[in-house]
Amino acid sequence: MSATPRQQEKPHLLAPPLHKVRGVGPRIAEKLAKMGLSDVESVLYSLPLRYEDRRQICKIAHLREQNIQVFAGKILAAGESRTARGKKLYEVVISDGTGQLSLKWFHYRRPWMEQRFTIGRQAVFIGELRRFGAIREVHHPEVHFLAAGQSLADLAKADPLSFGCILPVYSLTEGLHQKTARKIWREVVERYASQAVSPLPAAIVQKYDLLPLSEALQQVHWPNSKTSLQQLEAGTDPARRSLVFDEFFFLELGLALRRQGVDIEEGIAFRVEHRFTAPLAKMLPYRLTDAQRRVLGEIKQDMMAPRPMNRLLQGDVGSGKTIVALMTALIAIENGTQVAVVAPTEILAEQHFLQFHPWLEELGLTATFLSGSTPASQKKEILKQISEGAVDMVVGTHAVLQEGVKFHKLGLGIIDEQHRFGVRQRAALRKKGAQPDLLVMTATPIPRSLALTVYGDLALSVIDELPPGRTPIKTRVLVGNQRQKAYRHIRSEVEKGRQAYIVYPLVEETEKSDLAAASEGFDYLRSEIFRDFSVGLMHGRLKPEEKEQLMRAFKAGDIQVLVATTVIEVGIDVPNASVMMIEHAERFGLAQLHQLRGRVGRGAAASVCILMRSERCTEEGRQRLAVMEQSSDGFRIAEADLEIRGPGEFLGTRQSGLPDFRVANLLRDGRILEEARQEAFALVSEPGFMDNPRYADLLHELKKRWGGRLELASLG
Repeated sequence: MSATPRQQEKPHLLAPPLHKVRGVGPRIAEKLAKMGLSDVESVLYSLPLRYEDRRQICKIAHLREQNIQVFAGKILAAGESRTARGKKLYEVVISDGTGQLSLKWFHYRRPWMEQRFTIGRQAVFIGELRRFGAIREVHHPEVHFLAAGQSLADLAKADPLSFGCILPVYSLTEGLHQKTARKIWREVVERYASQAVSPLPAAIVQKYDLLPLSEALQQVHWPNSKTSLQQLEAGTDPARRSLVFDEFFFLELGLALRRQGVDIEEGIAFRVEHRFTAPLAKMLPYRLTDAQRRVLGEIKQDMMAPRPMNRLLQGDVGSGKTIVALMTALIAIENGTQVAVVAPTEILAEQHFLQFHPWLEELGLTATFLSGSTPASQKKEILKQISEGAVDMVVGTHAVLQEGVKFHKLGLGIIDEQHRFGVRQRAALRKKGAQPDLLVMTATPIPRSLALTVYGDLALSVIDELPPGRTPIKTRVLVGNQRQKAYRHIRSEVEKGRQAYIVYPLVEETEKSDLAAASEGFDYLRSEIFRDFSVGLMHGRLKPEEKEQLMRAFKAGDIQVLVATTVIEVGIDVPNASVMMIEHAERFGLAQLHQLRGRVGRGAAASVCILMRSERCTEEGRQRLAVMEQSSDGFRIAEADLEIRGPGEFLGTRQSGLPDFRVANLLRDGRILEEARQEAFALVSEPGFMDNPRYADLLHELKKRWGGRLELASLG
């Protein structure tokens, strides 16, 4: 739909640059720019981090611990003293008739303190009460001295940015103070918030009791005195809830249009004849689980329909996604089309190639591998084979998405998401054919709130059952000095005929130091610790055929201890391996640890995952490792990872397709996300939605907010 002239002429009311705001000079503008704030809109949507209740003065007797409160008192005593360890401090004792309180400063200039804190002087203080045994004290409080004859009411009237209200506290950069920030934010809110308008349909606004956008922005920055402080702190007050709904609604509206765009396009209606899938099922050394069969049924239904499949396949470590993906690929191949399998790193792409090509060969089919490091001479030949239709499956990295790669007839794209591909990469793969089907896989269970935002335009299939015969894995966290204990356990398992992995962290494929760590570890283990065992070394710089040879030797039992970088994270299935030892475990994300742990416990033997952490492990690192010890549920681990690291870190890269939310919090606002999604999808399904003039403003706003990031070019 093309934009109407009225839409094109509409001015952006919140675009004025910040130097036009009173109180923002070049120095302040520079500091705000450091925070990513350049115009009025960016300031309006930079919301308070928390709030302080300055509505009333608390009596000293009623002060509560760990709360920033306002209290007043007369100075009874003041002077320098020392702590038990001899450190100097300045102490002031005050009273308001209900009790006494000690105020302490550890950084101060004595002459200045003595001049200000004189006996008998009255002041208002703002600070957080702490208790040490029976002693209650406040460290480094904010102080406002009362002039002779000045009452507390006079002070509130003279300084409304500090007293008599609920005050916003903003996240600021160095050199920008709260009082200065409040003046700027207040000026912006008073002058511009009234111009903020959201074209949300009135019926939705009424149904969810939402505030108009202008009022929500005013209230979220400067709550009125009746607002519940508890709701403000929890982020569930009506103003923030209205802003969150507005933000989620426009995202979900975009995703709904993307989904509908795929639904109304003509795709390939595949026929399922089992020419290759039935022989593969007979070759497999196990039966597919009920969950695998159910998911394959969902995929087949999609593939047989005359529109492109757009499906996310989610399953925990070891649930058997790879075989489902291969079965899906074979349906496309038996219909005379090609398949592209794309993974975010060369290591993972190689893993898939090493897994797929033996099965395909067995069925008389061909596969080829393509990555950024494929030599030019080979690449030319590979591209020729792809364009002529001489290969059935291409496995590779982003290189497959590049312009020079032309398919003879692409019928199916499989993306091993690993959280590294966004909407644009999926669109690029789709453009390689005439609306091919798309299957996106992820081995990391994704909390529902994330799935609805990152993958909101995809239908979801979940393999929620592990294959039979899998044994629960015990997880133990050991500190560096307990390493010998871990080695003893590995030795005892190998002596029983089992095998073990020892993994060293690999932060980036190119990081030489980590490869060196694995190589040094390998030399030490082979020559000192496990001299009487066969020890192998696997890392990302080996050629694919060398890796394949190593894995065959490990599978056959010729190698008893495999030392590796994270190259073994995905797709390696050795039922006889019963120990996974991970060095510097705190350097891994929870999702990756869960992946690695899934390499053991694949046979009947009891399996153990040993997480070695350093003595200097951070508190966050300890938290993550504790979650691994306590749970083997992938969804619980994913939720914990999201809580500890936040959505951006959880997904591992900015390219993930995760939008930058200005207001919403995926952990806190899951219910609002579900409501907004429901309403957006219902609206888009209305007949003639795109051409209805009632929704012209809605579509214009959608294009402004999300157009480029959701590939919504059709909005004009």
